Amino acid sequence: MSRVLDILVGLYRERALPAAPSAGRGLSDEVRGRTPGGAAAWATRSLGMNLFSLGRVRESFGVAVIATCTAIAAMVASPGGALGQSTKDDAAPAAATKPLNIVATIAMAGDLGVNIGGERVKVKNIMGEGIDPHLYKASPGDVRLMSDADMILFSGLHLEGRMADLIVKMAGRRTVVQVTDSIDEKLLREPPEFAGHFDPHVWFDVSLWSTAAVRVRDALIEKDAAGKDVYTRNAEVYTKLLGELHQYAKDTLATIPKESRVMVTAHDAFGYFGRAYGLEVRAIQGISTDSEASLQDINALVDTLVSKKVPAVFIESSVPRKTIDALVEGCKSKGHTVTIGGELFSDAMGKEGTMDGTYVGMVVHNVETVAKALGGKVPEKKTGALGEWAAKFKK
Repeated sequence: MSRVLDILVGLYRERALPAAPSAGRGLSDEVRGRTPGGAAAWATRSLGMNLFSLGRVRESFGVAVIATCTAIAAMVASPGGALGQSTKDDAAPAAATKPLNIVATIAMAGDLGVNIGGERVKVKNIMGEGIDPHLYKASPGDVRLMSDADMILFSGLHLEGRMADLIVKMAGRRTVVQVTDSIDEKLLREPPEFAGHFDPHVWFDVSLWSTAAVRVRDALIEKDAAGKDVYTRNAEVYTKLLGELHQYAKDTLATIPKESRVMVTAHDAFGYFGRAYGLEVRAIQGISTDSEASLQDINALVDTLVSKKVPAVFIESSVPRKTIDALVEGCKSKGHTVTIGGELFSDAMGKEGTMDGTYVGMVVHNVETVAKALGGKVPEKKTGALGEWAAKFKK
């Protein structure tokens, strides 16, 4: 399957595109390209119309993007223009001394590239510390970065909603990899309040993010076969570390008293976190920060905090804290004191070059912050591979 169709599959899974005829939750023969004319027609119709019906891209750009998508679709349909084949620009490096140039939309995806690619890759993240990917619009500099990349990593599941058209365009020129597309759909959350879309914050269930790591390993091997042994070895080491991280999160959060296992945040980024580690998660905003919290939402959550005597709520590094402050004041007016339990990393990691600026460090920080604020206990020492990893940042 060509790279463009891979991206279309990813967008289809996110429900960002309308269903193809008789496709249901899967893909019909027409969409998969076994009927080339049908694939071209579906791609043109889906991309040309629906990206703009979402209201995430200005309508004035519609004609240009429709034309681009039509051209891509025609190339998919053409026997001589299969975009899955390598071109001079897209071919794997001939020499191992030249690292693959990887551009990632979010730092969590870029971190996968760093850990699995090692010295055979050079990774640049578009969105850094404190950036909200739900609202981010690509700059001309971002477009240049992506245009020069050997490989582009993006999370998908509609996280980078305002970059959807750009990602599809790049799929016609570069190797574009949705790191979440190998995760079983049965394991994805599909909250009713986000009708028709999956929750994109899969990195907060470490076991799911391990699947994304394997996806990146396979993509790197396909792109740079000479590095297969390196990528395979690095992936084994990293997924072992993630396995220990997953258990650490389970064990640490299990120390929180049962009556205090309610985690309240600014927006619903922690659904997978709560499901994986046994917490009830409540949020003021929905899964996307594009939505606005109503006064009714805030008042209802205040009542929950008061009735359950929740001791702490959490702010997020990439989301303004004003709605959380409103919760604190609302509880105070009803005679219940609730504190700010700390700042969590949700849609972005911490500062590059620090422990918090890594995926593992991000999760450790969140786990320990939540445990301490809600009455749990944090181990004095980490052991095994996780302990060895943490020791690197104490030198």
